[in-house]
Parts: sequence; structure tokens; C-alpha cells
Amino acid sequence: MKLLIKKLISMLLTILTVSFLVFLAFAVIPGDPALAKLGTDATPGRVEALREEMGLNRPFLVRFGDWALGMLRGDLGDSYSYDMSVADMIGEKFPITLTLSLMAFFLMVAVSIPLGLYTAKHVGGLADQIITAVNQVIMAIPSFFSGILITLVFGLIFRLFTPGGYVSYTRSIPGFLHYLFFPALAIALPKSAMTVKLLKSCIVGEMGQDYARTAYSRGNSTREVMYRHLLKNALIPVVTFLGMALSDMVAGSIVIEQVFSIPGMGRILLTSISNRDYPVVQAVIVLLAFLVIFINFLVDLIYKKIDPRVRVQ
Repeated sequence: MKLLIKKLISMLLTILTVSFLVFLAFAVIPGDPALAKLGTDATPGRVEALREEMGLNRPFLVRFGDWALGMLRGDLGDSYSYDMSVADMIGEKFPITLTLSLMAFFLMVAVSIPLGLYTAKHVGGLADQIITAVNQVIMAIPSFFSGILITLVFGLIFRLFTPGGYVSYTRSIPGFLHYLFFPALAIALPKSAMTVKLLKSCIVGEMGQDYARTAYSRGNSTREVMYRHLLKNALIPVVTFLGMALSDMVAGSIVIEQVFSIPGMGRILLTSISNRDYPVVQAVIVLLAFLVIFINFLVDLIYKKIDPRVRVQ
């Protein structure tokens, strides 16, 4: 319980620090949201009046305090560009990015865990050598370039989906999931290759331990030793990596959404940055930071559950 409380306090302090730094960054970088909204032809008087209306003339700490308190109440303010609630904008786009990230994660797990186990079981064999060679190539390709290749092969050549033909989840859930499968695949491929390599290395390393040799000496088959004895210990570092991979996928979704023309968090983030729409940018960045921190928090709890050494410490 003490560890849980410490983790929660640490998570809250981290979120507060990130929020402050994000707010500070947009307070000092060049650009005037009032001028961006009115246009360059606006008179100085109109710009100054709008700045006063938007609260931009108030002291920095006062503005941050009001924004932070509002965020705790669920009030993220209003968009400068769209004159609508930031919470409503994010509420509409967040399910898209979250679904894409989770789909990529489940694809990664579904592909990498069986392949990692297979290559560890047949280490040194022809299949292991082929999978290892393919892994090296996939790990060297960035997700956005994988997305371009997937669009070319599966979209333009095999016509399994229509590039740019995004289907909203409010219109058709099957169509929505079908379109997201391909960008999710682009995100999952590099992480899948890394997971296969890590899981194989961990299992092979555990094979040389005394408890594994003892299990073999008792007449257990390689399959029995692997699944009953090796896998639990080998999964300890893999679980940590999977948590880090899920965090990266949340951020990676922002980039892939641009490649596949998906109207998720990435689109409103980039649009809001160019329009100096700071309330939207701040809310999106803090939300993404919260997701990453929360995922790491869950990974710590899972790690504590599966590794007795952590519980003892």
C-alpha cells in the first residue's frame, strides 16, 4: 500500500510539472494568439482588446493557476480558433487515437510473443535465422515509412483499403476498425520486431540457469521447461518493454495519423500549433503525458506482481 501511495504521489507531481512546463513553453515562445485569430490586418487596438478578453495580459502564474484549477475540474477552456470547448474537441478525437494505439499494441503482442517463443525454441535453426534477418530489416524502418509502404502495397496495389478513405466510428464501427488496422500495423511492426528479439534473448539466457538445467534433468521436454519454468522469468523485462512500447505507440499514433489522414488527436494538435491555439495544444500534450505516465504506473504495478524480488524490497 505504501508503494502504491508513493507511486500515485509521484504520478501527480509529474503531471503537475509537465503541465507547468507546457504552459511556460507556450508563454515564452514567439507568437500572439490574438493576432493569429484576428489576422495581420487587425489594428493594434483590436488586438489589445482581444488579448484582454482572452486573459493574455494577466500575470503568468495567475493564468497558470486558473488553467490548472480548471483542468482539475475538467474545464480545459475554449479553443481560440474554433470557439468551442477544448474538452468537446478532445472528447471527439481521443477515442480515435486511443483505439489506434490499443489496436497497435494488441497486434504487437499477438505477433511478437508467439514468434519470440518459436525462435527461442528453435534457436540457431533456419526459421530462426530467417526471422532474425527480417527482424533486423523491420527494426531499421521508421513507423511513418512503414505506413507509406503499407499504403502503397495494401491500399494502391491490393486495394484492401482506400487511402484517405477514413470511416468514422460514429458511422460504422466495422469500417472504422478496418481502416485503423493498417495504420496500427505500421505502428506495431517495429515494436514487434524488437519484442521478438528481446523475448528470444531472455528465454535463451534463462536456459543457462541452474533451475532450467535441473528441470531438464528431471526429464521435462523443452516445451515443458519453457512454458512452466522459463517463461515467467523471461517475461519480467519483456513486460517493462511492452509498457514502454505502448507509451511510444500513443505518441507514434500522432505521426501515423498524418500519413493515413486520420482525424485524431494528431490533426488537431498540428493545426492548433500552427494557429497558436494554445489551450488545445496544452490540453492535448498534458493528456498524452498523462497517458504515458499512467501506463508506466500500471507497468510498475504489474512488474511488482510478477517479480517477487520487488515485493521483498
